[in-house]
Amino acid sequence: MFYQLSQNDLTRRKPPLVLIHGAGGTHRHWPAELRRLPDWTVYALDLPGHGRSDGAGFSTVAAYREAVFEFLEAEGLEKVVLAGHSMGGAVVQDFALHYGGRLAGMLLVGTGAKLRVAPAILDGLLGDFETTARLITDWCHGPLATEQQKRLYLQQLLEEAPAVVHGDYLACDAFDLRADLPSIHPPALVICGTADIMTPPKFGDYLVANLPAARLHTVLNAGHMMALEAPEEVTGVVERFLQSAL
Repeated sequence: MFYQLSQNDLTRRKPPLVLIHGAGGTHRHWPAELRRLPDWTVYALDLPGHGRSDGAGFSTVAAYREAVFEFLEAEGLEKVVLAGHSMGGAVVQDFALHYGGRLAGMLLVGTGAKLRVAPAILDGLLGDFETTARLITDWCHGPLATEQQKRLYLQQLLEEAPAVVHGDYLACDAFDLRADLPSIHPPALVICGTADIMTPPKFGDYLVANLPAARLHTVLNAGHMMALEAPEEVTGVVERFLQSAL
């Protein structure tokens, strides 16, 4: 698995921050400000089959969860903070359910306990990949997004294998951890955007209401790609969470 590593002030021995992107994404779906967070060791992953990582990708959240577990084992990372965007947030929740003792905290960005996918996406990804990629691009960005951000997102998405992106959205569509949330105890920061079409704010409200140790931050006018649309705000709230919770 490919990862970008930023190492800062390791003498403090803080748990590393591991960033997990969403469906059809790469490590670049996290802003540079967060990937290079001062005073923290940050791993920004490309999941199997994505970006610079080899492999065919998976079609279940559980398979991605195990890939993340194997990465932590290979790197000798005993205790970490996992951050997940969208599908990555599903992976983080599932990881916390199965390996909660490995987590010092979790960041859930633009995600939910259940992720239903519109048929227009699931059917379109294999039927007309480019048109569907443009639809996803439109749905993933809110008023704060620039045209350049949208172009870069679309360009990156079109570079991914259609079967891998389709598998990601199948994994999202099958994901439902609503009944298990009370069993997930690591401290959590839930971040949602008020203009998010893919995972509306009510998804974040549900997570905070049902996770035992969660707090909410809402980014005004941000869409699904809120971390890139409002990088300074998202990075700031993440840093404050890490400093206060760990």
